[in-house]
Amino acid sequence: MADNRGRHVLDGYKVLDFTHIVAGPTCTLMLAEMGAEVIKVEFAPAGDATRGGPLNVAGRSGAFVQHNRGKKSLCVDLKHPQALPMLSELVKKVDVVVENFAPGVIGRMGLGYEKVSDLNPKAIMCSISSFGQTGPLAHEPGFDWLGAAYAGISSMGGDPNGPPYFPMIAYGDVSTGVHAMGAICAALLYRERTGRGQHLDISLLDSYFHYHEVGVQMHTLSKGEINPTRSGLHSWYAVPAGAFKGKQRYLIIIAPLEQHWVKLCEAMGQRALARDARFTTNADRLANLKELVAIIEAWIQSMPSDDAAVAALKGHRVPVAPILSVAEAVNHPHLRERGTVRTVHDRMLGDFEVPGFALRFSDFPQRLDLEAPLLGEHNEEVLTRYLGYSQARVAELEQGGILYCRHI
Repeated sequence: MADNRGRHVLDGYKVLDFTHIVAGPTCTLMLAEMGAEVIKVEFAPAGDATRGGPLNVAGRSGAFVQHNRGKKSLCVDLKHPQALPMLSELVKKVDVVVENFAPGVIGRMGLGYEKVSDLNPKAIMCSISSFGQTGPLAHEPGFDWLGAAYAGISSMGGDPNGPPYFPMIAYGDVSTGVHAMGAICAALLYRERTGRGQHLDISLLDSYFHYHEVGVQMHTLSKGEINPTRSGLHSWYAVPAGAFKGKQRYLIIIAPLEQHWVKLCEAMGQRALARDARFTTNADRLANLKELVAIIEAWIQSMPSDDAAVAALKGHRVPVAPILSVAEAVNHPHLRERGTVRTVHDRMLGDFEVPGFALRFSDFPQRLDLEAPLLGEHNEEVLTRYLGYSQARVAELEQGGILYCRHI
C-alpha cells in the first residue's frame, strides 16, 4: 500500500502569519514543525523585531532563527495602497491566518475577521494578544510579565516577606503560542466536519491563569480563608516539596505523598522520622517545616557529594532532581538524546542549539529540517506560486518599495 502520509501531520495546510516577537511566532513555528506551509508577512523595512537580536552575529539574529525556522518571508510595506489587495488575495489561498497585533490593529489594516471571513469563509483566524480581544484590559499594551502580574502568578514567586520574583524565561509567551496552536488544530478538525472557519481569541492572561493548579479553588472553596501567596523555596501546601541546599547546588525533592515521605526517610537512614509526631501527616510537616528542612539539608550535606545524595534518593524512588543551569541542561544526555535540545543549522550562523520540538508523533519520528528565512527571501516564490505574479512584476514591486528584501 502506498504511503500517503506526506511530510508531517499538517502537510498541505497553508498559514498566513502576521505575528512577531515570541508568542505568535511560537504558534506558527509549531505549525511549521508539523508540516504546514507558513508565509510570514513582515513589515518593511526592518521585519520582525527579533531580527535585531539577541544574540546578533554579523547581522543575523539567533532569536529570530530559533522562533522562525521553516517559514517563508514576505516583506511588505503595509502602508502602501497596493499591499492590502495583495494580502487579501493571499487570504483566499490559505487555511489559517494568525496575528498578534494589539486588538483592533489588524482590523484597521483592513484584515479583521469579518473581512477575512468574507474573503475566505473556510479560513481559521487566530488572534493572539496579551489580554484578549474583549474586556477592560483589552486595549492596554501588554507583555509576558504584565500578564503574569494580572493573573496572580507573579505574586506566587519569591520569599514570603520579600518582593515577588519571576523567572528569566518566556513562560507566558511560549505557552500562549502553544495554546493558540492547539486551538488552531481543533478548529481545523471542526472545519473538516462542518466546512466552517471561525475566529479564535487567545490571550496570554487567560493562558497564564491556567497555571494555578490548586490556589484558585482552595481560595474560593475556603470562602477566602485561604489566600495563596509566595512561600520561598518550599511549597505552601505540600511538604516536603521544594529546593533543598546541598554542598554544590540546590536539589528539588518532592515527597509529600505518604509513600514518598516514607521512602525519603528510609533513603536518609532515618526510618523513625516517618513516625515522628512532628512529621506524621502533611499538616504536621507543614507546621514544622523549618525543622524538617534543616533535617533534610543536614543529611544532604553529610553525604560525600550532591550526586551521592541524588543517587541515594533515586535508589529509593524518591522524586528528586538537581537544579541545572542552562549550560548544564543543554548538555544533559537525556535532553540531547530525545532532541529536547536540538542542533540546527543556519546558513549564516552555522550550527547551534535551540529548544527542540516538544510534540512526538509515532508516524513522523523524524523532525523536519527547517531553515529560517532571510528578510523578504520568498517574495518572488510566494507571489508567483500563490497569486500568479510574473517575476518581472515582483521585481517591479521590489523596485517600487512595496516589497522589500535584505540578506539578514
